Amino acid sequence: MTELTDEEQRILAYLYDSVSRGERYFRAKTIAEAIGLSSKQVGARLPQLAEKSEDVEIEKWGRARSTTWRVTPE
Repeated sequence: MTELTDEEQRILAYLYDSVSRGERYFRAKTIAEAIGLSSKQVGARLPQLAEKSEDVEIEKWGRARSTTWRVTPE
């Protein structure tokens, strides 16, 4: 895996934990509130993490009011 920033590590840790409990769909706002970042910070990093992460697959899933991200274990 490539070098990750502290913020990226925090986002991935949250996603790994949530996916292990069966959650699959996320919004940047929800992730941001849980780990103390802004939704813009999270939303900007999720596409990058989709390419960097080897343990979960992150894909843009839908866009209603805000983008929903689908996260599945690899």
